[in-house]
Amino acid sequence: MNVAAYDIGLEGLDSLEGVDALCLFVGEDDRPLPGSAGYVDWRLCGSLSRVLQSGFFVGAREDSLLLPSDGRFPVPRIFVIGLGQRRGMDASSLGEALANAGQVLAKAKVEAVALEIPGVGALDEGTRASALTERFLPAFKGKKVAVLADKELARRLPGRKG
Repeated sequence: MNVAAYDIGLEGLDSLEGVDALCLFVGEDDRPLPGSAGYVDWRLCGSLSRVLQSGFFVGAREDSLLLPSDGRFPVPRIFVIGLGQRRGMDASSLGEALANAGQVLAKAKVEAVALEIPGVGALDEGTRASALTERFLPAFKGKKVAVLADKELARRLPGRKG
């Protein structure tokens, strides 16, 4: 499987190539939205925040949501996966969230996805890279994964190209 790394931020999101979906992770206690979810919400003029405020999607474990990008990103679909409580996230809960995301994306027949691995500040880069390798990649049936990551995490990614 081809694994590529992109910088976190609008520039990294805008430079995604050959990706047909973006996968974001949102916790029940993520207000304001952190990382890539915050950048995407800003670019979508608060669409994700409005869905959260409505209670339709709250970020509970195994919650999932599909949003169109409306041409504001080089990907047509944005999948949002609930983390449950981000505060107190451990390797096990991260693995569960990544496995769930892989299954959701496989059911939707996503071939190439971009995602930011949750757990910044709570889990070290080795744990986060291992969760991607051991839990997400086996569940995801596509061919390409673009990880939005800082340089330290990018260095630890498996089979990294680019």
